Amino acid sequence: MSEVPVDRFYLSSHEWAQESDDGIVTIGITEFAASELGELVYIELPNEGDDVHFEKQFGEIESVKAVSALNSPISGQVVEANATLLESQEPITDSPFEDGWMLKIQPSDDSWKSQLMNSQDYESQLNNS
Repeated sequence: MSEVPVDRFYLSSHEWAQESDDGIVTIGITEFAASELGELVYIELPNEGDDVHFEKQFGEIESVKAVSALNSPISGQVVEANATLLESQEPITDSPFEDGWMLKIQPSDDSWKSQLMNSQDYESQLNNS
């Protein structure tokens, strides 16, 4: 069973969002998604200042198996992209909820949590798939 931290919110397409005390939201892909992709070879992320939109593609991740779209769990403006991932995608596989984070976003509004699943709902989705 994949790890599902309780301090995050989830999209059905296996992206997560975690709010920090300053209101910035960090996003990435779940352990389940990382394990399904397998060995990663490339990632494309937006730049600082770019806008991202709820459930819309913000980048791509490529593995030896496939190229997959990365969808944003929130709408807002990118304040930081994890530049480490452009050199090596290993943190996504090794630590998807910590070192493998992808973007830090200033949300456009506070309603984003109500649009996502909590950890229990996401875990139920994994168990039923």
